Amino acid sequence: MSHTLTVRLTKELADWLARVAAKTGVAQGKIVREQLEKAKAGDASRPYMRLAGVVRGPKDLSKRKGFSRS
Repeated sequence: MSHTLTVRLTKELADWLARVAAKTGVAQGKIVREQLEKAKAGDASRPYMRLAGVVRGPKDLSKRKGFSRS
């Protein structure tokens, strides 16, 4: 590793990190690096966003046959 970064964590984050590290046997620094890599790769919590703008059809679904209000 060529760069060192000092980060101040809240007590809750520090406790979570310590618990995960103890439970998995993985160093805290490695856990932080893995989470940073996930963040760098993109927002994985919203995989459906790759479909944004792809759906075709009427903007108002009530125009579809069988769903008309008239």
